[in-house]
Formats: sequence, structure tokens, C-alpha cells
Amino acid sequence: MGTLWVVLIAIAALVVGLLLGFLIARKTMMSYLQKNPPINEQMLRTMMMQMGQKPSQKKINQMMRSMNQQMDSNKKKK
Repeated sequence: MGTLWVVLIAIAALVVGLLLGFLIARKTMMSYLQKNPPINEQMLRTMMMQMGQKPSQKKINQMMRSMNQQMDSNKKKK
């Protein structure tokens, strides 16, 4: 009977550890992506030039604002 308790405690500790590890890693990654967005103005300008468009600063600001709003709405959903 004592061995059964040891196994159950080990399994419970493993599940709790995996859950906590996942939540901590997710929180860390979300804060990293918020501080260092994957796309900045220079990358956006380069992508537009590669697609054959002449990027104006107004267009770039508009696209960045749209992307930031989408990131904020996705964050609020979760």
C-alpha cells in the first residue's frame, strides 16, 4: 500500500510540474514578444519593396497600427 502512495505522489508532482512549467514558459514568451515584436517598421518596409510597392511612411504607420491592434485584441481574447 505504501508503494502505491509513492507512485501516486510522483505522478501528481510530475503533472503539477509540467503544468507550472508550461504556464511559466507561456507567460515569459508572451512578455518577450510584447517587448520585441516580430515585425518592425524596417522589416515591413523591406517586405513592401519586395512585393513591388513603394512604401510611404503613412502606409507603414497604418499597417503597424493595424498589427498592434490585432495583437491587443488577440491578447484580450485569451
